[in-house]
Amino acid sequence: QVQLVESGGGLVQAGGSLRLSCAASRSIFSVNVMSWHRQAPGKQRELVAGITTGGDTTYIDSLRGRFTISRDNAKNTVYLQMNSLNPEDTAVYYCAAGGKIRTPVYWGQGTQVTVSS
Repeated sequence: QVQLVESGGGLVQAGGSLRLSCAASRSIFSVNVMSWHRQAPGKQRELVAGITTGGDTTYIDSLRGRFTISRDNAKNTVYLQMNSLNPEDTAVYYCAAGGKIRTPVYWGQGTQVTVSS
């Protein structure tokens, strides 16, 4: 089992950047897939990006080029760099681990990202 704690969310103006961090309670070296998901008000949770132990990344097409996922296995941490934010990116962002990229096993509690226009 692994516990995940997200941080780095907050309020930012449109066009700004944020970096989210996800700290795991144990080594993530053997966790094949780490991912970020988000849920906007009134919408279903959706995959944002995922990364494997080998560094292969997956993004939803609409975010490719603006968001970057990375992982530091030595620090048991996964990051999500978000650039050129717009109000449509406002959501609760969740870190996830294990399982498959769209059906992870473990979830963090989420961190709120609010982008003002």
